[in-house]
Amino acid sequence: MTFPDTKSFRSAVDDQGVATITLDRPDRINALTFEVYGELRDTFRHLKEHAPEVRAIVLQGEGPRGFCSGGDVTDIIAQLFSRDMPGLLEFTRMTGALVHAIRTTRPPVVAALHGVCCGAGAVIAAACDVRFATPDTRMAYLFPQVGLSGADMGAAYLLPRIVGLGRASELLLGGHFVDAAEAHRIGLINRVVDDVRAEAHAFATKLAQGPAFAHAMTKRMLEYEGHCDFTTGIEAEAQAQAICMEHPDFLEAHEAWKEKREPKFR
Repeated sequence: MTFPDTKSFRSAVDDQGVATITLDRPDRINALTFEVYGELRDTFRHLKEHAPEVRAIVLQGEGPRGFCSGGDVTDIIAQLFSRDMPGLLEFTRMTGALVHAIRTTRPPVVAALHGVCCGAGAVIAAACDVRFATPDTRMAYLFPQVGLSGADMGAAYLLPRIVGLGRASELLLGGHFVDAAEAHRIGLINRVVDDVRAEAHAFATKLAQGPAFAHAMTKRMLEYEGHCDFTTGIEAEAQAQAICMEHPDFLEAHEAWKEKREPKFR
């Protein structure tokens, strides 16, 4: 499998079908630039449509200081002051397109967080399906501290679904840091672990060994049912499950159970 040609981060796929994307600007705590935004967006779109062998994704950051410190103050923030409204809207739509690409890509995405995870980096983490973090992880949605709305890149859509409306309001209005223990307590991260890369890759490998078609359906339904009524959701699940029952993985799981072996999902 070939990733799109990228310069701003590293990527690789192992023989289990786990793709690892590593933000690679450790000297800037992996701050995002225009180039990083665009390349990440295009990569996640590519993984949705053109990489069937990728069955799970790990997103991590290089260097000891943190996962991602958000938009680069020099390479992005300073340049935005010279843009007119169409130019500003072009940028904000691009950042949102990255989060949309993460949420809608076919394979499940596991975030391996450490150290600083703030601003746009914290929204990217929220866009992932599962978040593991080290005990030193600190998360913040810093936008109000720089005079901007906390509703950025889909944060006001994602956070209430993860931690509830009250806590999301506190995080997005306050713009303060929460440590790993508090983030875990409120459900912002799934697990606090010492070796976050090992744990994230182990979980992604477990997902990769499972039914990729069914996992993709689960991810799609979680997204769809977040904005439909219960009756519609029940019907949607009935149709989705019937589709999964027609997939060869359903029969393979049954045959493996009868033969007392591990299933070999397509």
